[in-house]
Amino acid sequence: MTALSVVVPCFNEQGTLTELHARLGDVADELGVGQAFELVLVDDGSTDDTLEVARGLAARDPRVVVLRLSRNFGKEAAMLAGLRAARGSSVALMDGDLQHPPELLTSMYTLLRTTDVEQVVARRDRAADPFVRSQLSRLYYRLVNGLIETVRIQDGVGDFRIMGRPVLDALLELPERNRFSKGLFSWVGFPTGTVSYRNVQRGSGRSGWTLRALLNYGIDGALAFNTRPLRLLLHLGGWAVLVAVVYLLWLLVGYLMHGVTQPGYITTIAVITGLSGVQLLAVGVMGEYVGRIYQEVKARPSYLVHEVIRADQGPRDGDGPAPGDPAGPR
Repeated sequence: MTALSVVVPCFNEQGTLTELHARLGDVADELGVGQAFELVLVDDGSTDDTLEVARGLAARDPRVVVLRLSRNFGKEAAMLAGLRAARGSSVALMDGDLQHPPELLTSMYTLLRTTDVEQVVARRDRAADPFVRSQLSRLYYRLVNGLIETVRIQDGVGDFRIMGRPVLDALLELPERNRFSKGLFSWVGFPTGTVSYRNVQRGSGRSGWTLRALLNYGIDGALAFNTRPLRLLLHLGGWAVLVAVVYLLWLLVGYLMHGVTQPGYITTIAVITGLSGVQLLAVGVMGEYVGRIYQEVKARPSYLVHEVIRADQGPRDGDGPAPGDPAGPR
């Protein structure tokens, strides 16, 4: 039986996979799970030699499993594919760029196995981050936690974690396709431990997290677990009506006291512009929710597996997981 599975979503990670594999092998030996260890590499449509490097690792090490997705589906889908394929009684999730130190799994796995926690998360220390980025990150988490109604997302906690099978099974029961894993990990609950670590630089290549991608990810986080933006729009609309009524009463009093005066051009433009902005904001927020409903109703799979590579069975081609395959839906 597999004691520990490590799931690594990969997108253009050719320069780090070999070192990651070696360091994880050392961790497995240190933990005493050398042959009961499994490394699941999910190639999320990489455009470099990531797949070839992963194939080589699988050919040399039977503990390596490679899932090749049919195209780039995004990190959330790649994580889901890897978690579904994992066979371990404990399953770890980490990035392939070495910013998540593999050696930290030693203390995380030990904490999971020796205490009553069901999952252990790694919390990144932001001491080395640029000041502006650090402050923007803190502001984002305050905003999201102020909006989210059911869960709380901890600053510095990402996807780097290890969980027991009950947590993983609960997570995989969630059917939604617009997934925000940070929130989902918190939503399923279960006793959770934390291990802190100092941030390190990427081992190779450049991050795919552009400013636009981070902004879109932030919007997903703000909307994934709550309807408060819709409630805020309701309050905003009510205040706008109240201000309009007060302004109308003020004009009426002015008319009764001073008679008709020349209309204010600036006031008119300001009111029109302000109300138009409120309307566009309302339409945009409602459109985000409607779009998510549209994606859920279509019920398309989150990903398609093109090929599964295992040393014990060789590669298999196809447009998705075969029935009963660990990579398929549970």
